[in-house]
Amino acid sequence: MTHRPDAIATAAAIRNGEVSARAVAEDAIARIENLDPGHNAVIHTRFDEALAEVDAGLPDGPLHGVPVLVKDLGMEVAGLPATGGSRLFSEGLATRTSELVARYRRAGMVVLGTTNTPELGLNASTEPALYGPTRNPWSAAHSPGGSSGGSAAAVAAGMVPVAHASDGGGSIRIPAAACGLFGLKPSRGRVSPAPRPTTLSGLVSAHHAVTTTVRDSALLLDIAAGPLPGDAYAAPTPAGSFTALARQDPGRLRIGLITGLPGGPAVHPEPAAAVTAAARLCESLGHEVTETTAAYDPGDVARTSAVLMGSELVAQIEARLEQLGRPLADDDIEPFTRVVHDTYRTLTAADVSRALRRMQEIGWEVGAAFRTYDVLLGPTLARPTPRLGTLDTSRPESIYEHASVHSAFTSVYNVTGMPAMSVPFGHDGEGLPLGVQFAADLGGEGLLLSLATQLEQAAPWPLGAPAAGPE
Repeated sequence: MTHRPDAIATAAAIRNGEVSARAVAEDAIARIENLDPGHNAVIHTRFDEALAEVDAGLPDGPLHGVPVLVKDLGMEVAGLPATGGSRLFSEGLATRTSELVARYRRAGMVVLGTTNTPELGLNASTEPALYGPTRNPWSAAHSPGGSSGGSAAAVAAGMVPVAHASDGGGSIRIPAAACGLFGLKPSRGRVSPAPRPTTLSGLVSAHHAVTTTVRDSALLLDIAAGPLPGDAYAAPTPAGSFTALARQDPGRLRIGLITGLPGGPAVHPEPAAAVTAAARLCESLGHEVTETTAAYDPGDVARTSAVLMGSELVAQIEARLEQLGRPLADDDIEPFTRVVHDTYRTLTAADVSRALRRMQEIGWEVGAAFRTYDVLLGPTLARPTPRLGTLDTSRPESIYEHASVHSAFTSVYNVTGMPAMSVPFGHDGEGLPLGVQFAADLGGEGLLLSLATQLEQAAPWPLGAPAAGPE
């Protein structure tokens, strides 16, 4: 079992003089070079530039000298390609650095490269045609989840202690569950997308990270959170730092247990058992757990989200084609992406307006539960982690057949903008990790982190995949 120091422990070792920032960076680079050929998690690197930055002196921030990887979707690192996993965007280098990455650097972090993602984030498994599939460190035959599968695989394999991730329908929580990590999707507007305008997709997408420990997630959110002047919207101001909130006793919580969805996929016995066990643990910790019914139709949520995400996809592709000065070629995008593009390019303004109105209605419907409960508990995934090839974008029918199973419990919190987290909890029959999901009302990340810390102490999870690599 790989037990690497988390980001906070790494920064402390550097601060205390036990190891140098240069040695930590060199070790992470060596691990990427040794481990990544078996995982295909890291697609572009900047090792020489990173070492030069270390030698020149890093900012004296809370994560001074800690290596990090950035997902190749939605956030840019100047000098590296920004492809979104798509052949259409594969040429050229980013000329700007995203605000989130700049905040990581101001905290003293060392950016080593970017991670693999499905084309434009459209798959719950990371298998882009451009770079090939990322393999789960727990089992090379299985998916690491998506769309932040490259980041999750890199952290679970022990290449870096933390990695940036984003979530438009479960893309932090799904790979966190698949790879045995902690994954928190923050509230809408918690982390600025600057300088990339996200229009409608920004209403359902959020940026944060995948980590091995809760405390790393809390500190990274402190580093990343906060609007820029001019941001279109921002999350409610927290009662304190997320690091401090994560250390607080959550008190006696009222937890609503959701074990199934109206009209949704049947939950496999293994994730169902994990949720039941998590509910019992919560009861043993003094919380009140009551079974309840989900106040949404997953099909309705999927249709609403698809309009918002699909319209942004069309705008993104058409802007790229205008930049290139040519029409869309047959091999520019994968077959499933082409289906999505062709479907949503005919949307009218009225279609988009109706989706926005429905999004608000779903928020009110789901939000009513938080008058009764402090948090909601359910499975992260309705099925155990699938094998690679199950979600095949070259066969759009396979996406439509399987995708709803992977996002049925996660996507609703993107549509509502509410924070939700996947917490590692047990393993399936093949030994792969399972995750359980907790959600809170808008702005409730501190409450979730406090509960997660309590669960982490009561039922610790492995800090890496078995046999992920040599120490």
